[in-house]
Amino acid sequence: MLGVIPARLASTRLPRKVLRTIAGRPMLAWVYDAASACPQLDRVLIATDSDEVTELCHLNHWPVQLTSPDLPSGTDRVHAVARHHHADIYVNIQGDEPLLKPEHLTALLRPFTQQHVEVSTLKVLCTPENITNPNAVKVVTATDGRALYFSRATIPYDRDGAAPQYWKHIGLYAYRKATLERFPTLPPSLLEQTERLEQLRFLENNIPIHVEPTEHDTIGVDTEEDLHRVEALLLNQ
Repeated sequence: MLGVIPARLASTRLPRKVLRTIAGRPMLAWVYDAASACPQLDRVLIATDSDEVTELCHLNHWPVQLTSPDLPSGTDRVHAVARHHHADIYVNIQGDEPLLKPEHLTALLRPFTQQHVEVSTLKVLCTPENITNPNAVKVVTATDGRALYFSRATIPYDRDGAAPQYWKHIGLYAYRKATLERFPTLPPSLLEQTERLEQLRFLENNIPIHVEPTEHDTIGVDTEEDLHRVEALLLNQ
């Protein structure tokens, strides 16, 4: 099993975020160390479009592959790595998740004991403040754990005040090799483009995604505020 950390330097809301310092260390260092501590992963590699990120990796002796800056998504960057590094299962580990724990990856890989599972991801119970937050993606699932839909909207819609459980999606993914190879051959889907959620391309092409629950929430760093919240948590852990 190969863990891949897509680490794109350009970012619209928080430029150069994977190199930003959190509690005295680059964000990428927190992610790499957590991924490397997962016993299920055979290797961890950073995939970047930046010479500056590559230099940081070399200084820290982290395996790295330079990928095209034109790749549109993290999944495409993992696919680019898969062309040069063989594995049965590839894990897409977001480079902006400094609160990542090895337990996240263990949960993510658990469904692959079932041969029919092609793609997996994670969900955590949604905090009240995130239920209506469009930056916190929600997911609804079938009774067997298959994703029915992901949305930035509040789903399910609570028409009669039944107070359902809301689940936040954590954007880590694992794919079997054949399924990962299919992804870039599929055109971007209408729902994917509408919601700006790449995982919807799988669902629109009848590729099921298994969603595994976790007790550990994360904060994906997209803003200065996120950066400060994460730093406070890491300094106090």
